[in-house]
Amino acid sequence: MVPQTPPSQSTQTCCIVGGGPAGMVLGFLLARAGIEVLVLEKHADFFRDFRGDTIHPSTFELMYELGLLDDFLRVPHQQLRTLGAAVDDFTVTIADLTHLPVHCKFVGLMPQWDFLNFIAEKAKACPEFHLRMESEVTDLLIEDDRVVGVRAQTLDGHREFRAGLTIGADGRHSIVRTKAGLEVLDLGAPIDVLWMRLSHQPGDPAQTLGRFRTGKLLVMLDRGDYWQCAYVIPKGGLEAIQKRGLPAFRQDLETVAPFLQGRTAELKDWSDIKLLSVAVDRLRHWSRSGLLCIGDSAHAMSPIGGVGINLAIQDAVAAANILVPSLSTAASTDPDILARAQSAAGSTAGSSDGHILAAQSADALLQKVQARREFPTRMTQRIQIFAHKRFIGPALATKAPLKRLPLPLALLKYFPFLRRIPARMVGLGFRPEHIKTPDSHATHASSSASQRDNP
Repeated sequence: MVPQTPPSQSTQTCCIVGGGPAGMVLGFLLARAGIEVLVLEKHADFFRDFRGDTIHPSTFELMYELGLLDDFLRVPHQQLRTLGAAVDDFTVTIADLTHLPVHCKFVGLMPQWDFLNFIAEKAKACPEFHLRMESEVTDLLIEDDRVVGVRAQTLDGHREFRAGLTIGADGRHSIVRTKAGLEVLDLGAPIDVLWMRLSHQPGDPAQTLGRFRTGKLLVMLDRGDYWQCAYVIPKGGLEAIQKRGLPAFRQDLETVAPFLQGRTAELKDWSDIKLLSVAVDRLRHWSRSGLLCIGDSAHAMSPIGGVGINLAIQDAVAAANILVPSLSTAASTDPDILARAQSAAGSTAGSSDGHILAAQSADALLQKVQARREFPTRMTQRIQIFAHKRFIGPALATKAPLKRLPLPLALLKYFPFLRRIPARMVGLGFRPEHIKTPDSHATHASSSASQRDNP
């Protein structure tokens, strides 16, 4: 993928910080609607080993609504129609996705860099879309208590990018939310995750959601020629594991997944194992004047269920649905575009008072995005915290094999219709979003074709 070069001017309608799922999807939707948008990504490419790889049914449905589903399904991926777990000597199907009211009744396992490259390729067909790689945002531009853009370290040196609207989509360690001074509510996460890769061999068992055995929990994602493994540990527990030594850790992995015996020697030293610190938090306010945070920047999620990507993409769709009607490419060089668009849409006051009212109206739109997405965020985090306290924590503390399944898992095992409940939570979430933004390029293409047919 060759990124597009941004326009020579450093002012645009919308500047998105972060080229992850939330930032790229929102950038695509805005450009598709004819709005000038610049996405700043600090890395040189999208390739990162330790990112979530799940594409949920709700995301496949969005691809269908965009008319991209057939192309998207050509991207190599695996399909999981049920999600299960191996708990000591028990095997349980936790979620059955085959009853969901969508076109793709499965979770897709696709490396996130493939998903992001796909979105980037589709977005660059829109002349309004600009993606600038190796551009690390270091600060916000703030004037009269309003965010009017960002400062970034780029290949061209330090640059300023002014924008009528700035979007923070730069993940759980967001520089945007830090510089904006937005309050973070830390909900607590009692676990961390060790990530590593081990080779995949013919005859390996089918994908499962997780493997529990005597106080150990391992999640394995099938990437074709290798397994991406996530080993769950108590928060801050890495030092104790390292003191026991690498051979003992390899033995722990083989205890949970015996078919890995011998393969764990592929972990030569601790540099082959990466610590991911798990956080569950959310912003009290997702926005301030001229700025909106979405995705992990607004709410960091636990890896439980792999739903963080789903929520981030849903945030992007909701933000586009709410903001597109008030954005205009006609004034893309105006740093106060969002406020002025609102003024043109409905303010009849004098120019000075009208501008103040317009800015207030613009801020209300940003707050509307939070109002739309806060309920599914809160509900998902509530379930994750419950799972941490009631399932994951006790499972990690267990020192002996289970003689019987915990009641919730037993109900799922013996009453299959109950599997539809977690399937809906994982597959669709609490408030699925749908594409409501226009495709301005399809309209232009249709108009041009009509003119050719009717000279």
